[in-house]
Amino acid sequence: MRRYRLRLDAKKIGKFQAALLSWFAENGRDLPWRRTRDPYRILVSEVMLQQTQVERVLRYYRRFLREYPRVQDLAAARPAAVRESWEGLGYYARARNLHATARTIVRRYEGRFPRRLEELEDLPGVGRYTAGAVASFAYEQPAPILDTNVRRVLDRFFVLRRGSTPTATERRLWGLAEAVIPNGNAWTMNQALMDFGAMVCTARNPKCPRCPVGSLCAFCQRGKSA
Repeated sequence: MRRYRLRLDAKKIGKFQAALLSWFAENGRDLPWRRTRDPYRILVSEVMLQQTQVERVLRYYRRFLREYPRVQDLAAARPAAVRESWEGLGYYARARNLHATARTIVRRYEGRFPRRLEELEDLPGVGRYTAGAVASFAYEQPAPILDTNVRRVLDRFFVLRRGSTPTATERRLWGLAEAVIPNGNAWTMNQALMDFGAMVCTARNPKCPRCPVGSLCAFCQRGKSA
């Protein structure tokens, strides 16, 4: 697992963790892929959610899994059948990559999902974010995730100055995503970050008055809240 050295205020991290976890306990969304620890079903949801809103994915997720309930079923399917099952979700490269990943898992790992982050990242179409999602949501490993919502929350709360380069900023955000995970609670924290970014710390018109950590938020302190 990659680790970056960051100078962070431990007290601020602790308050952030406590506030987000408390908020999530009361406001977290009840989504079908959160009721499973099956890495295959989690992977299907994460691939579907790429560039697609949750409400739209909900209409396809259960149907797809009825057709391909196990990774072996997806691996054995014809490419044309998989594309047909994906019809309407768009971005069909996702379906091709998911199909290729299923075949890789059956061929290389005898149908058992790898647990190591590096092996997950090596699967077709599985980048660092998706690998981290599978590792933390299926295996509860302390793997960071950095989707659009998480990136926005961490950037607003912790980043006072931009990095010297886009690469430096990216490295810092990944380091932050790792640093805010409490010991033994990666599943809940990562889900909380995503929901908080989707429901409160939104891209447009963020709901700063409802924010449980607004008093410590760098974004609010800069006077940029709605």
